[in-house]
Formats: sequence, structure tokens, C-alpha cells
Amino acid sequence: MALDDATTALLGQLAESGLEPLHEMTPVEARGLGGMLGAMYGPGPEMARVEEVAIPTPDGPLPGRVLVPAGTPRGVIIYYHGGGWVIGALDEFDTLGRNLAERSSCTVVLVDYRLAPEARYPAASDDAFAALTWVDDNLASLAAPGAPVVVMGDSAGGHLATVVARQARDAGGPAVAMQVLVYPVTDCDLETPSYLDPANQLLLSRDGMVWFWDHYVPDAARRTEPDASPLRTPDLSGLPPAVVLLAEHDVLHDEGKAYAQRLRDAGVPVQERVFEGQMHGFFTLINVLPASMTAIEHVAQAVDAHLSGAAALPGQRKQADDTVASA
Repeated sequence: MALDDATTALLGQLAESGLEPLHEMTPVEARGLGGMLGAMYGPGPEMARVEEVAIPTPDGPLPGRVLVPAGTPRGVIIYYHGGGWVIGALDEFDTLGRNLAERSSCTVVLVDYRLAPEARYPAASDDAFAALTWVDDNLASLAAPGAPVVVMGDSAGGHLATVVARQARDAGGPAVAMQVLVYPVTDCDLETPSYLDPANQLLLSRDGMVWFWDHYVPDAARRTEPDASPLRTPDLSGLPPAVVLLAEHDVLHDEGKAYAQRLRDAGVPVQERVFEGQMHGFFTLINVLPASMTAIEHVAQAVDAHLSGAAALPGQRKQADDTVASA
């Protein structure tokens, strides 16, 4: 299926701006691109409480933002932003976080983990796990004692969510009720069909992912470690139920699909949905691409079903992808 009209128009707009390809930028220049896109999102819903926090880590305090919706929060979603471990900042994900909080009735904690190349692998995953530990220690003030915790992220943030879910399993805690993975990075293999497909060289390209990997894990020998390539984790059993969102036109499509299948094979309940006509990055382009809000509603419904004690995640027994035409 071809890209939808809204995506085509956005790509045209970005092309007319004269921006250099991501892989030809410095990290500082690329971070400016994230800020430019973030300015397009507009403000999110009003929250009952917004708090800037300092999450303690062995390497110093980590900035975070707590978004508490009206009413009594049903749980806590820890959101790890995307950006290839190199770009991304709290303000760029504020509108998304507020919409997630409002629609899920959960407190959302945005995590400003350290970025490469200033802080290389495994700094981001270390920070991500420290944030999970901090949330577990502060559940009473974030939602309620014993409230369920969901780890979630897009792209590199989805990668971090997979890593901390497995680390928590191996460490015997903190408890993770659910993982929501939005087109996650799960492997260092850059030769999959979705990586090589010319139709997928869009907002994120194969060259862009080479650039990201070179900044975050420059030692190629370490890229196959489970904390870098979760798809290569020997045992995925005992992990929390997963919701996996994929984009049709995405270099990461195949590894995300493969990870969802590995989870199923290990006995983990999985709900998988492929968004047709969408490219990598669509989920966070809120108020820019209509499919973003469709996907946010999809996540909110899945979280609601799980927190309501549904016997199974919607569609978790389906082996085939659910597909949806973009709005």
C-alpha cells in the first residue's frame, strides 16, 4: 500500500525546507530537527498535575516529567522516547505524553535518558532501568501503592522498554504489568528486506540507522548483546504481555515483527498491529498525521483492557498481523 496523503504531504514539506539527510548531520544538528517537528504538535490536554523530577542514578540525577491526569490514575506508564538513542527531549514528547495520560487514565512519566555519543551503550538502558526502579519506589505518589506499571516507548524507546522488561524479569523486579512497543529497534541486522526496500527510505532510512548505531554502539562486536539487540535474547519467556505497533513502510518493520513472533513463541501474550500507509515516526507526529491519534487510541484501549483484568489482550491469539488503513 502506498503512503497516505498526509504522510506524502509532510515529506514534501520537509523536502522543500532543504534539510540535509539525518546521516549527514552532526548530533547537535539532528537534535534541532527533533525540536522543529515538536513545534508542530501544539499543546496537549491539561493535566491535574505536572511535575519535573530528578530520578537518581549512579551517574547523577536524570530529568523526568510526571503527567498526572484528572481523577485517580489507574496505573503508571513509563515512556521512553525515540530518536535512535541520539536525539529526543522531554518537551518534544510532552503533547504525546499528555494525550496518553488523558486517554489511558494513567500517570505518564517521561524519561530524559542520556544520549549518545556523549553517553554510549549501555547508558540509555541503564538510565531506563533506573527510571523503572524510581517509579516502583514512588508508586504511592504517582498513582497508588501497588498500581500496575507499563513500560512503553517508540523506536529506540521501544528498544529500551524491551530491555528493561527483560532486566526486571531477570532481577525479580520491579514488577512490569505490560510492555507497549512502537516500531521498536530489536536487532543490529541492517540487511533485512524492510531495511533494503527503497520504499522504506523515508523519515528514517537505512543510512540513518547506520548513523544511530555508530553513535550509540560503535563497537560492532557488542551490538549482538541482548541489551543492544533484544531479538537475540536466548529466552523471552516470562515477560509481561506485549502490545506491538508497526508501520508498513519502515526499515524496522521486519525486526519488530520478528520480535513479536519470538515473544509469542515463548508463550508471551502479544497483540500486534501493522498500520498501513504509515512510515516510521508516525506515532509521535501527533496533530500532524491523523494515524497518530488512531494509534494512541489503540494503545489506550489495550491498556484499559489489560488493567481492567480482561482474560486476554484483544487479538493476542491472532498469529497474523492486524492491519488498518490510516485515518
